[in-house]
Amino acid sequence: MSSFPEVGAKAPAFSLTRDGGGTVSLKDFKGRKLVVYFYPKADTPGCTKEAIAFNGLKAEFAAADTDILGVSADEVKAQDKFRDKYSLGFALGSDPDKAMLETYGVWVEKSMYGRKYMGVERATLLIGRDGKVAKTWPKVKVDGHAAEVLKAAQELG
Repeated sequence: MSSFPEVGAKAPAFSLTRDGGGTVSLKDFKGRKLVVYFYPKADTPGCTKEAIAFNGLKAEFAAADTDILGVSADEVKAQDKFRDKYSLGFALGSDPDKAMLETYGVWVEKSMYGRKYMGVERATLLIGRDGKVAKTWPKVKVDGHAAEVLKAAQELG
């Protein structure tokens, strides 16, 4: 099991199937800044709130030359439904085999009501134009998070 990437480390390469059925890879964003945010499950309350917040700031992220990628273990069909239901205007990566989630250290043991299970840790990272991790948010609280990430992207220049 890998750990969440450290600031200054080269972001691990990935290639995922994305909403709409195409693919999305780290190399697609070469020379641009990229926000990768990991979320537990499409169309659940916290994940919906987080996606809507990022989507609402999409123009500001674009002005900061920063792309957004949401990643979960959901199948593409669920990602498509989530994107369409909330008119999300950024890529949603699907990782049902959990290869990227494990590489990025966000496929973790969780606990609810005393029951232990594996799931996606809500986490975000900002990758700089050089492909290195510029900032991390390992345990995200949804409220105000997208705005905080936008500020970091703007400051990264």
